[in-house]
Amino acid sequence: MAIIIFIIVLWYSGLFFQTFFLHRYAAHQTFTMSRFGEKLCYVLTWITQGSNYLSAYGYGVMHRMHHAFADTEKDPHSPKYDPNPLAMMWRTKNIYQQINKQKIAVEEKFTKNVPQWKSFDRFASSWGSRIGWGVLYTLFFIFFAEQWWHWLFLPVAYLMAPIHGMIINWFGHIYGYVNFKVNDTSKNLFRFDWLMLGEGYHNNHHKFGGRPNFGGVRWHEIDVTYLIMLALEKLGWIKLKRVTVTPKREV
Repeated sequence: MAIIIFIIVLWYSGLFFQTFFLHRYAAHQTFTMSRFGEKLCYVLTWITQGSNYLSAYGYGVMHRMHHAFADTEKDPHSPKYDPNPLAMMWRTKNIYQQINKQKIAVEEKFTKNVPQWKSFDRFASSWGSRIGWGVLYTLFFIFFAEQWWHWLFLPVAYLMAPIHGMIINWFGHIYGYVNFKVNDTSKNLFRFDWLMLGEGYHNNHHKFGGRPNFGGVRWHEIDVTYLIMLALEKLGWIKLKRVTVTPKREV
């Protein structure tokens, strides 16, 4: 039971900071927060993502490129140009690393105002940090795994952030329903997104990239991350940007 709880905590805590900090803040700047809050989010992203830490700069720049070039040859990740999810995520990893290490030229519009903490990213992305977290995960499994099949979850713990990305950027462009006609294949994966904390409303998000609420177009589209963001705004920790969308009626 401890292993299942561990994986659930890792899944949702890492996913929250990926969608809240890396996606909605770094890439799209759908809200503002203090400099201290930003630094705290870096640290919490490292703690929750651990061995698969993603930098706000690398993620933010690459995601802006995804929106600009969705489902074209310049898209960092598209099912149209890769034979399978693993091939797509390998290509995504290479592009992400090139952006992070500034080995490729990137237009200013993709880098403008994207937060960057170079010294912390070097530490959190280092092999020492990644292997250290991997050792901690493995020790946890050694002490708490009670069944042989519990060990099947260990690779998930090692690679959780890429798995999150694969679910949205592969399956979210193949399966699901569409609320809006857009110039790509983005779809809403779930009618109620219990698995991806709102990230699954991918078609809505591609239509309104700067909107903090990825759901709310149809009555059943509840974006859990957005509800948390509303609570954080009430506490005075963030300030949301308001984007009005007319709800879409069922057809």
